[in-house]
Amino acid sequence: MVAGWLILDKPVGLGSTQAVAAVKRNLRQAGYGKVKVGHGGTLDPLASGVLPIALGEATKLAGRLLDATKQYEFTVRFGEETDTLDGEGKVVATNEVRPGADELANILPTFTGPISQVPPAFSALMIDGVRAYDRARAGEEVAMPTRAVTIHALTLLATGPDEATLACTVSKGTYIRSLARDLADALGSVGHVTMLRRTRAGPFGLDRAISLDNLNAIGQGAALENVILPLEAGLDDIPALDLGPEQARAVREGRVLTGLAFQDGVCWARCGTLPIALMQVDGGDARVLRGFNLPDVAKEDECR
Repeated sequence: MVAGWLILDKPVGLGSTQAVAAVKRNLRQAGYGKVKVGHGGTLDPLASGVLPIALGEATKLAGRLLDATKQYEFTVRFGEETDTLDGEGKVVATNEVRPGADELANILPTFTGPISQVPPAFSALMIDGVRAYDRARAGEEVAMPTRAVTIHALTLLATGPDEATLACTVSKGTYIRSLARDLADALGSVGHVTMLRRTRAGPFGLDRAISLDNLNAIGQGAALENVILPLEAGLDDIPALDLGPEQARAVREGRVLTGLAFQDGVCWARCGTLPIALMQVDGGDARVLRGFNLPDVAKEDECR
């Protein structure tokens, strides 16, 4: 059984669904047969960077990454706004304002913390049952609802004559294209994103990512164990609850553990080094959120 994570440094031009298909193809070519595969959050084809790919039982954790904090680097080109807010769209507004480094640095604090944001019309959000980008491509005027997001950090990395490159840490649901548009607008300019790179998604950063060439090498005989991360790597951001064999048996049977001296919140339970379940602890009681059916979960002697 294959269970764990492949962290792909997705290249520009490759869609998230295409990346999942590439993983399935390479695993099949390597002789692993049918493996359940999913990704931990869509990354636009025009963006590059961290795309966590969950394999086997790790797919039960992919949803956690949708809610995870993410980090990006992006470049805004000032003077032109496009309908897609990136380099793929047609120019819909221009002006001559080119903000300087000091102006940019001074305005960043106003975009840090909880903010309201209008997502791009060219996005996958559903509007009355239809994808917003389908409505936009059909020429409709799409009224996008405002949403609350949080910009945890926003830093200026570099500036040029017509552009600026920034780094940000953001909450779930944040659109970097909208952030770039709003920054430009606040500076009296217009702008769009010309480069977008995700540098972290939840617990996974570029330091653990592999290239598309490394992925394709698996299908040509390279060892999967050299690049796959264990299931619990997707749980590095929450505490671990250590169980004894009897407790592990109870959890596998879906029973509630009581009387635990453990902090409230979500944790992952392990017996020895073996992940057993994702759990919720409230007032000393621990309930199973998702159980992990790993190859040796049923073996009591694995819990030492």
